[in-house]
Amino acid sequence: MAFTSAAVASLREITRTVPIVFAVVADPVGAGYVESLARPGANMTGFAAQDYALSGKSLELLKEIVPQLTRVAVLRDSAIAAGPGQFGALQSVAPSLGVELRPIDVHDPTQIEHAIGAFAKGPNDGLVVTGSPSATLHRDLIISLAARHRLPSVYYERLYAVGGGLISYGPNYLDQCRRAAGYVDRILKGEKPADLAVQAPTKYELVINLKTARALGLEIPLTLLARADEVIE
Repeated sequence: MAFTSAAVASLREITRTVPIVFAVVADPVGAGYVESLARPGANMTGFAAQDYALSGKSLELLKEIVPQLTRVAVLRDSAIAAGPGQFGALQSVAPSLGVELRPIDVHDPTQIEHAIGAFAKGPNDGLVVTGSPSATLHRDLIISLAARHRLPSVYYERLYAVGGGLISYGPNYLDQCRRAAGYVDRILKGEKPADLAVQAPTKYELVINLKTARALGLEIPLTLLARADEVIE
């Protein structure tokens, strides 16, 4: 059992025969872990971290909270397969929302601080943080920069909203691990990873931090609050 792409990459160097079930892996096809989602074709299968078709939803949520939004910085890691994939999904919906996107690569803390500071110019700016190990590593810094520059921001994982981010929207990772246990059971009973399709997330959660919203002078629409899985007071 492997959790995240980093774990899968390490195990892949060790064995190409022992069955591996993974969870929360960004773009397993693009990373070369499986031949296709429907037919993995080797010794591993599992559950993808995201469905690119739903990545644009985060931008829609931000626009719903800040209707005057016109410029959005997108923190992504272009060094991993999921970076360009997630940015492309956001680009596909940006024109219809009247939003201009500015990609920012996530590397070291100094670069992140400089890039966000250079971007943030006015009240119509926002921030979308896409999933990557680098973003997770620098989570506290990113949240503090969003607060300092008063950037309404949407994140890909609940921990960001709990840590002070405005909103998060993304897959429930615990649910993926529970579902992965079912694949482990089936493999131990004789099925092959190559024959078990890689599955996309089925359970997404929306978390809203009202304390952060008040600090930014934002009023969250009641319709959005009603859809939230969790509201942090």
